[in-house]
Amino acid sequence: MKAICTDSDLVVFSHLRWDFVFQRPQHLMTRYALYRRVYFVEEPIFEKMESPYLDVRLTQDRLHVVVPHMPNHLSPREKDEVMRGLLDSLFEGENIQNYSFWYYTPMAINFSDHLQPAVTIYDCMDELSKFKGADPALIEKERLLLMRTDLVFTGGYSLYEAKKDRHMNVHPFPSAIDAAHFKTARETHDDPADQKHIKRPRLGFVGVIDERMDLELLQDMALLRPQWEFVLIGPVVKINPATLPREKNIHYLGKKNYQDLPRYLSNWDCALMPFAKNEATQFISPTKTPEYLAAGLPVVSTSIRDVVEPYGTNKLVEIADCAKDFVARVERVLATKKNAARIEKIDQFLKDISWDRTWRKMAEMEAHVLENKNSFNRSYDNLN
Repeated sequence: MKAICTDSDLVVFSHLRWDFVFQRPQHLMTRYALYRRVYFVEEPIFEKMESPYLDVRLTQDRLHVVVPHMPNHLSPREKDEVMRGLLDSLFEGENIQNYSFWYYTPMAINFSDHLQPAVTIYDCMDELSKFKGADPALIEKERLLLMRTDLVFTGGYSLYEAKKDRHMNVHPFPSAIDAAHFKTARETHDDPADQKHIKRPRLGFVGVIDERMDLELLQDMALLRPQWEFVLIGPVVKINPATLPREKNIHYLGKKNYQDLPRYLSNWDCALMPFAKNEATQFISPTKTPEYLAAGLPVVSTSIRDVVEPYGTNKLVEIADCAKDFVARVERVLATKKNAARIEKIDQFLKDISWDRTWRKMAEMEAHVLENKNSFNRSYDNLN
């Protein structure tokens, strides 16, 4: 087994809340925290208050979620100055001396660039500058971050293609899977109370409902097949809930605990990924693709690049972009949920796609970078 860093802390700067949706950052950081202290620093919460403070809570052994609270009347420059001071106080209070930085948001460079991490990692899981409401400064901040970064990971292959010429050490790590967790959906589960009343067949979606979803496509499918039931699980973000289609056969069940998802998926007949084709979806690599497949569900998706390749080309996911074609694909796969040959093909494809494997490779790369830096420093010291 190759070496990983166990004697240093990992400080993570995230644009996502730890308790929002359990996804890539949570999968990776819960694994890192098995071996070292992890400080997951969220973006500030702005309140009517005078004195800023940090809320630091331990969510598992060695894993700290750090939530800054600060006055809502500050200017952008003042916010960065306050954040810088709060970060310094975190380092002093927690005795953080030997550490690496892990960025999910380039904007965090505004208040962290005065510190000297042993290794700097940029996990570019999404092209944030393409998202609705993105800060116009994101592109420039990412340029500055890339100048300081030792190691760049991307959330998919299309994003890798977009970043590979901007840094010397870029590596694609597409969405992985906790297969054992989602395979439990293949077993018989009691229907959750809020889903029990919904008739069959059920077509489901799990994830954030935002500008990346093609709401018109969803509505058109619901109208074309009023005898089908569409179940959507996840929070509504950055779009007005009043704009959601409200056909009688569309059901919004809200956000669910990650541990409960297999119970819902177990009682579906098909999984959907009705993503819009827009700037926000240009580089996405949906985590739900392997999750749906591990659950044993047939899947139909719009032609998102990182879904088409490899899942579409390997005939693991059906691809369609208009309601008529989407419906036709669903009709074709509805009878395949328990097809033994399809399940065997899925399991063979997913056997090497795991968060454990992804985390291990990332950790080994960090250790390799650190060892190279230390070797250089030792050689330099010997020369002097």
